[in-house]
Amino acid sequence: MTAPHTGGCRCGAVRFEASAEPHHVSYCHCGDCRRASGAPVSAFVGFLTEQVAFTGKALKMYENGPVTRSFCGICGSPIAYVDERLEDHIYFMLGAMDMPAYFRPTHHAYVREQLPFLHMPDDLPRHLKTSVPRPDGYRQNGTQ
Repeated sequence: MTAPHTGGCRCGAVRFEASAEPHHVSYCHCGDCRRASGAPVSAFVGFLTEQVAFTGKALKMYENGPVTRSFCGICGSPIAYVDERLEDHIYFMLGAMDMPAYFRPTHHAYVREQLPFLHMPDDLPRHLKTSVPRPDGYRQNGTQ
């Protein structure tokens, strides 16, 4: 499969399309992503914002420090996040992609916050903190 890559929310009120291959596919075990997704681990697909187009008018935003998470204002499906410290990047929830099986994560981030009962027996690299370095080392909730 090659670009474009499409996705959207559960009810179809929010749709997006990426015109290029992703630059980042990973798991995140941080508590903030866990709360935002409602899942024990999140997976993200990253693109440059200039490669992405949205359609629909139901996209809502929630800001938490430098991170803004988007979701459908109708069905509540989490869609993506942007981090003001990672200019020109957007990270979509893997589950929001139309063909999620195409995007294989390449590593795990924030494994120091991984739930102790969650076992993911793969050989992917594991980062104690972020897998995407932020310029100032700061992360939402004041942690790194």
